[in-house]
Amino acid sequence: MTVSLLWRSALVGLLAAALQLAGCSSTPKDEAPEATAERLYKDAREDMESGSYDRAIKLLERVESLAAGSLLAQQALLDTAYLNWRSGERAAALTAVDRFIKLNPSSAAYDYALYLRGVINFIDDLGLFGARFGQQISERDQAAAREAYQSFKQLVDQFPQSRYAPDARLRMNHIVNSLASYEVHVARYYLRRGAYVAAAARAQAAVAEYAQSPAAEEALFIMVESYDKLALPKLRDAAARVLRQNFPQSPFLGGGLAGQARPWWKVW
Repeated sequence: MTVSLLWRSALVGLLAAALQLAGCSSTPKDEAPEATAERLYKDAREDMESGSYDRAIKLLERVESLAAGSLLAQQALLDTAYLNWRSGERAAALTAVDRFIKLNPSSAAYDYALYLRGVINFIDDLGLFGARFGQQISERDQAAAREAYQSFKQLVDQFPQSRYAPDARLRMNHIVNSLASYEVHVARYYLRRGAYVAAAARAQAAVAEYAQSPAAEEALFIMVESYDKLALPKLRDAAARVLRQNFPQSPFLGGGLAGQARPWWKVW
């Protein structure tokens, strides 16, 4: 789902009803708070279209204040969250979307709010430097990824038929694989540093929590290698059996990645 659709599809029906109510007022625009809010929102939309996000956000904040409790105020608050996210202001974006979720639990756009909250955390976890230098999110702090997962999970659990649910499920799978890869990344680091107890523990945690992730294959290998270094043959062989059973074509089997004549668990 593109970012433009992420914004444009939020509250189409809801906003139409709000604008219709505002337009039906018999009071002159200069005297009617609803009409003033409607006019300000129109200006804000023009600023959004032109990329003047800072100015649009200020107008939207006025709209929310003038039209408090209305459908238009809901739309303004969601747009504020979206524009702050697009501007790189993650904290402000989360504050706005969390306020919407708290104040409007029965809103027709509640599913969108959950989705937006997940996307804000999901994209943040990729990070500017990750996008620029090709860094994987598995190598970064995982707090935002976990928060994104929870938002997406709430969305698919409460609104399985939502238009945002399919994309949320895809993002959830990506997050799970990334979290598993992160655990293996840390376990690999410990192994290379000779911290075999820590490496085995981290790898075991990855297998236990993310057994269906592709990263479980390397996690099992790290367990085998760590237990071998620790002279724990029973644990080593048990991990080796699980690796063989679940990944019979694994490159870690046989001669290892280097293909040298040594026990199959000896890669480094």
